[in-house]
Amino acid sequence: MNSNTKSIKAFAPASIGNVSCGFDVFGLAVQAPGDEAIVSLTGSKSVIVKAVIGDDGRLPLDANQNTAGVAVIEYLKSIGSNQGVEITLYKNLPLGSGMGSSAASAVAAVVAINHLMSEPLKREQLLPFVMEAERVACGSAHADNAAPSLLGGLILIRHNEPLDIVSIPTPKELVCVLVHPHIEVKTRDARQVLKTSLSLKDGITQWANTAALVAGMMKEDYELIGRSLVDVVVEPLRSVLIPGFDKIKKAAVENGALGCGISGSGPTLFSLCKGMENAQRAGAAMQHEFVDINLESEIYISEVNRRGAYLIET
Repeated sequence: MNSNTKSIKAFAPASIGNVSCGFDVFGLAVQAPGDEAIVSLTGSKSVIVKAVIGDDGRLPLDANQNTAGVAVIEYLKSIGSNQGVEITLYKNLPLGSGMGSSAASAVAAVVAINHLMSEPLKREQLLPFVMEAERVACGSAHADNAAPSLLGGLILIRHNEPLDIVSIPTPKELVCVLVHPHIEVKTRDARQVLKTSLSLKDGITQWANTAALVAGMMKEDYELIGRSLVDVVVEPLRSVLIPGFDKIKKAAVENGALGCGISGSGPTLFSLCKGMENAQRAGAAMQHEFVDINLESEIYISEVNRRGAYLIET
């Protein structure tokens, strides 16, 4: 890249939050879809969101309310700069989809501005700015979408304050399926259905599955991964917000998926599969179940994105 460039485009991928048993502690990046941001340096001292394309006019252009703008503002504060910035955001991720839409916008913008400012911060150091943008979007500065979109792969968020994240290796043949039905579940609403306490029995089951999923990933034990994709805490409460959930999950597993669950707060459902052939079969079965209840959907099938966000020269 030319160090004197004044404008750059960045891509940030969608992500699967929670990955079933890891509520607010696991996130997994996929190859596509994702958001793009063109960030340009200007002679002013303001951060401006010039345009948002693909959102049907639903997102704010006020930089203090837009996640891309918030991430850039917080970044510039941290490095003590009053550099003027203009952002054009391309929303390829549907809003309220459970695929980390708000995080991807912020990630793309902050990766771009860090490059334009000659990269004074390492990639991992950008995460707090994206988390602050998430706070504006949904009221909580969580990292389960922000971290994988920024860094790639499967990320464990061990602690938020102080921030402590761990990258977990994933098997080579692991393929992700995302099926997004044409309904919207807002993160705030999905959090409201959750309980504030759980039984010791459910806690033990969830902790065991969380640990086993890590072991399965590291040992490349696909059967263990499948047995571990069980959520007894959040899924039973949120699944009622997604029409046909139980039948769709059953169809996925019967057609080659290791396991199936809710991506983030939904309504997108995800499956993890061994190999592309199983993924295509499971994805088709999931979509067919949505068709049966008269719901249109999009499907995205890809290997794990181990790269995270990246720059595209304009």
